[in-house]
Amino acid sequence: MRVVSWNIRWGCGKDGRIRIHAIIDVLRRLNPDVICLQEVAANHPELEGGATANQFKQLGGAFGGFHLMEHAPSELYKNNSPRLFGNLILSKYRISQVHRHLLPWPADPDNPAGMPRGLMETVIDAPSGKLRLMTTHLEYYSVLQRMAQVRRIRELHVEASARSRIFQPDPNLDAPYQLGFRPASSILCGDFNFAPDAEDYRALLAPMEGGAPAFLDAWRVAHGNVARAPTTGLHGYPWPERPECYDHFFVTEDLAPRVASVDVQSETAASDHQPVVLDLN
Repeated sequence: MRVVSWNIRWGCGKDGRIRIHAIIDVLRRLNPDVICLQEVAANHPELEGGATANQFKQLGGAFGGFHLMEHAPSELYKNNSPRLFGNLILSKYRISQVHRHLLPWPADPDNPAGMPRGLMETVIDAPSGKLRLMTTHLEYYSVLQRMAQVRRIRELHVEASARSRIFQPDPNLDAPYQLGFRPASSILCGDFNFAPDAEDYRALLAPMEGGAPAFLDAWRVAHGNVARAPTTGLHGYPWPERPECYDHFFVTEDLAPRVASVDVQSETAASDHQPVVLDLN
């Protein structure tokens, strides 16, 4: 099973031009089973390059054999027309549940800028069985907000894990109650806007309450103490000031033995972030 996570910066390259086809070409070469994208836009002409198209539909159309799930926590309206910005999951495997969680956005007087953030959670029927696959894009400017978002992700994971232990199907219930099994086994990926070993990074990986399986950094599982490949700051983009790793895969402890590889695809300049690829046995 191959999963790709990538902040595509609405397909805008360093020349200020939008080339969604370049994003699609890279993804096709990587040949993933599941695609998790951040910073997908629709009807946002004021973004650099003019992101006027609905990129959710463009990407979904390019991968016609995949199931499409979208979550746009930032939803603005102008002349009654929605302007969307958020996350996208495409999966070859059957999807049995989707949960779209809005993450906390507490007021931060030191950082009044920002936007609503979300976590999209899916339950997929992977070859080895059901697992939860989640993607997110956490706040960049505010540490206070980002830490609140990390805490909420952990709470949601503890909640799902507790429900998985007591799940009992009941065909007598009305259809909306029959969501099915929501497992504790999880993959969490995205642009977290924290560097490895930052305070919020450590907070995410701390032991969980209530017997929920802890998250492990998939890079560390695969590479040990080998220096981490940067996911930003390459190809001459003005941000950030130096190469850094803000994009991560985390897996629950039970999935760690199945982590075959975690790699950063550093060759492409189609975004100011690089795709990260997780392979599970």
